[in-house]
Amino acid sequence: MGKIVVAEFISADGIIENPAWTAPYWNDRIGDFKNPEIFDADALLLGRTTYEGFAAAWPEHPEVGEYKDRINAMPKYVATTTATELEWNATRIEGDLAEAIGKLRAEQDLVVFGSGTLVDFLRANNLVDEYRLVVYPVHLGKGLRLFNDVDTKATLELTSSATLDNGVQLNVLTVTANELA
Repeated sequence: MGKIVVAEFISADGIIENPAWTAPYWNDRIGDFKNPEIFDADALLLGRTTYEGFAAAWPEHPEVGEYKDRINAMPKYVATTTATELEWNATRIEGDLAEAIGKLRAEQDLVVFGSGTLVDFLRANNLVDEYRLVVYPVHLGKGLRLFNDVDTKATLELTSSATLDNGVQLNVLTVTANELA
């Protein structure tokens, strides 16, 4: 049985949209936290918007090295009802989305970057196993939030946490129950 890991850059007030605001905080400790996400996963699971942004950026990304090679080579599964022609080693998820993702999860470890609408869907269908959150000490006020108004409840166990000198928090939370009693 695989798992689905949601890996996000997130502001202190919960915003995950367009994380260009994270750049001034980047350091090697954040890189060390992020690298296992891509190397431990068998495939990426992405929403259409995130897929399109990544597919436009990563093949020609100026970064050189194993991370770029890995993200470009690994399989990608895209949840979309509109995109029919996918490149960049990507497959459109067909049929019932929850069922199809459940089958993928049963066979492999998947990591989700960005993809806020997809994350809401995964959470609503009890398909998230772990959150890996890089929490930045900024308040953005508005934008797409990680935990939107989805009618679900879950118990999360903080399994790892570190606060960096620049105020960034590196948190791993495991979903231990999808319904609170």
